[in-house]
Amino acid sequence: MSLFGKAPRRAAGSESTGESNLRRTLLTLNVFAALKMTLFPMAIITLFWKDEIGLTLTDILTLQVFFSLASVLMEYPSGYVSDRLGYRWALIVACVFGIAGWGWYLTAETFWGVLVAELLLGVSFAFISGSDTALLFETLRAEGRVDLYTRCDGRMVGWAQGGEAAGALFAGLMYAHWPLLPFVAQIGIWTLALGLCLSLKEPKEEGGGPVTSHLAEALSVCRTAFLETPAIRATIVNGMLLGLASFYMVWLIQPYMQECLVPVAWFGPVWAGANLVVALGAANSHRVEGRLGVAGMQTLFFGMIVVAYLGLGTVSALGGFLFYYLLTAMRGLQGPLMRSRLQALSTRRNRASILSLHSLAFRLGFVLTGPLVGLLADNQGLSVTFLALAGFFALTLPLAGKSFLRHNRS
Repeated sequence: MSLFGKAPRRAAGSESTGESNLRRTLLTLNVFAALKMTLFPMAIITLFWKDEIGLTLTDILTLQVFFSLASVLMEYPSGYVSDRLGYRWALIVACVFGIAGWGWYLTAETFWGVLVAELLLGVSFAFISGSDTALLFETLRAEGRVDLYTRCDGRMVGWAQGGEAAGALFAGLMYAHWPLLPFVAQIGIWTLALGLCLSLKEPKEEGGGPVTSHLAEALSVCRTAFLETPAIRATIVNGMLLGLASFYMVWLIQPYMQECLVPVAWFGPVWAGANLVVALGAANSHRVEGRLGVAGMQTLFFGMIVVAYLGLGTVSALGGFLFYYLLTAMRGLQGPLMRSRLQALSTRRNRASILSLHSLAFRLGFVLTGPLVGLLADNQGLSVTFLALAGFFALTLPLAGKSFLRHNRS
């Protein structure tokens, strides 16, 4: 069965050309999603920082603070620029910064050299944030196939997780052969991504009138999202909580597996398995929504999160890490759903900006709460931390979910 199903009737020639262009754009965006997440250095980056650069753990944590702050500061401005410059050009800019960032690593020898590289990469990913999915939505809208968005978004996530898993599998071998090889390969990956972005075609923009003040326009989008449109605000808050629920475990799963005496040799396959679960969840998000509805999915998310953290907090056996897969499945299911709602509530002139505000809310949420979660884990242990998180989400998710459902009835 075709991905496109029954399309609106058009003249035969225009339908054939339009569908062909749509398929080509979707494939290009899927391959780009895989390339942007094929991050060879990520699986060995801590080893590289410690062994090759000589950074201490304090240096590394300080580095991440700077990276997080840079990402927060760039998140919304990059989305606004994307809406004005065009999504294709925003992705091209992202690739150029990506090549520069990974290339800088080849000459980095000190903390400050690594910091420059990380800041360049932070700008790169900020420009990607919202631009690729906004381009996907606009491409489908131009062809009258917005109904396919959740399905296509899920497939993009699947390609991205496949790329991440592939990068993790080969990173160790590359690093063992030559510590800089993962970074050289990464430059090649981003060069390929740049070529793909140059080949993209962007749909015609809706007329919106000239912008007299970019600052006023940017503030207007923020006002629209957080004050004037309750549906957008409720979706952003709900998506932020769902995102945090799975993101905390990115940093806590490895020490948890150590406590459970999981063999170190299992860590790589467990991580690859987590990416596969995210991909499967994202690819089937539209099917689950079709069966359960939005309200049913919100209830499912609540159950998966609370059960996962209760399980992680009470089970310390070898297979306890499988509760983590409930969170990765939830991550895959919720992403396309939340983004599809934000896309539907946005216009061409503020689409990437709204998506960037969603990412900004998530990043700010983690910056504010992540250190507290880490402090609790250091002082009280992981079990207490997981049980506390189960309680936190059991209290906050129903409130956020109720608001989200009230403002997203259709």
